[in-house]
Amino acid sequence: MNDSPTDPIAVTRNWLEKAVIGLNLCPFAKAVYVKQQVRFVLSDATTPEALLEQLAEELVLLRETPAEQIDTTLIIHPDVLTDFLDYNDFLDNADAAVEALDLQGILQVASFHPQYQFAGAAPDDVSNYTNRAPYPTLHLLREDSVERAVSAFPDPDVIVERNIKTLDQLGVEGWHRVLGGGEGNV
Repeated sequence: MNDSPTDPIAVTRNWLEKAVIGLNLCPFAKAVYVKQQVRFVLSDATTPEALLEQLAEELVLLRETPAEQIDTTLIIHPDVLTDFLDYNDFLDNADAAVEALDLQGILQVASFHPQYQFAGAAPDDVSNYTNRAPYPTLHLLREDSVERAVSAFPDPDVIVERNIKTLDQLGVEGWHRVLGGGEGNV
């Protein structure tokens, strides 16, 4: 795989290392990342249907693979669902795939997108950046891993508040400086 700054996996790794882990936006990410238990998948899907098929395949793979080998998966899909509203609508299909595979309570899908916008937030609100990734990304998580991480964290409810405070202090320009500027930055 090409490791250039325009390689979606390399750009996503940079975001994960510098923003998600570096700014401690997710206090649970570092442990699985340093143990190399994060699977990065670059999707070649160009249609939502193809992406949904790949999502189902990755859900099954994650279910069948021990957590010590793959604890979580990031499906980076730069060529489909680049519009946030289309992406947001697709998330219902992602949840339906989890249900169709009888994986509710076992796996879940979290969402990241370069244009991510929380309901009620302005498009340029810095709080949106907690869920902004360089490319549209589906994050597959094991429910038991999430529960273990949350139970080990003193007060998981403060994570969102702390993240918003961190991003308010950083600002959008600071966010781009953290990621090093350039193509693919959110």
